[in-house]
Amino acid sequence: MDGLSQIETELRAFFAQHLFAMSSHITPAKVHALWQGIAVRYNEPQRAYHSLQHIQQLFAQFEQIKHQLNELPIIALALFYHDVIYEPTRSDNELKSAEHAALSLSPYLTAEQCQHIYALIMMTASHQIADIDDGLSKAKKSDAAYLLDMDLSILGASWSEYKQYAQAVRQEYMHISSVDYRVGRIAVLKELLAYPTLYLTDYYYARLEEQARENIEREIISLAS
Repeated sequence: MDGLSQIETELRAFFAQHLFAMSSHITPAKVHALWQGIAVRYNEPQRAYHSLQHIQQLFAQFEQIKHQLNELPIIALALFYHDVIYEPTRSDNELKSAEHAALSLSPYLTAEQCQHIYALIMMTASHQIADIDDGLSKAKKSDAAYLLDMDLSILGASWSEYKQYAQAVRQEYMHISSVDYRVGRIAVLKELLAYPTLYLTDYYYARLEEQARENIEREIISLAS
């Protein structure tokens, strides 16, 4: 079994586990069909970073912090669907992914559960909880914070891993000239550095904040040189 097949097998099992946990009436055939709809999108050719490997990396994080989560299946499904629609030339990928998730899951989950997953995916556009819904319960806010921190965990990886991530992002934006990419990417990175903290949870702040800021600053220097 090759690497990608192994990743797909593991992720499919995670997906089935969490969907079955939320829906007692869904059939294995329906779960398989939903998974195929996810996998085919994450395997699209325009994806160099936002691929199944990215989802695998997120679930490695998920396994480390799942004891901190209040609604594991909700967060798991939000992770699976948060980049399901991804076209680098568009600016509404989070919205399209949230809509796709709600539509795909609505036959099997309650309207409230679908809306919760929709809201979580929308938060990944800005990585700010209050931008979507400041009326969330304390438990839901905590879960949302962990989801957003998992999504940004790559920023605090080792420099070698971070460089691979940065190169993959550049590959996804090959339709943009080098000059325009440098200007745009530096702006995005400086916006991240302007946040009071990159990570919302104590767990991720303690472990990754310092390294993430160092990585971002090194990429800015590299882009500017």
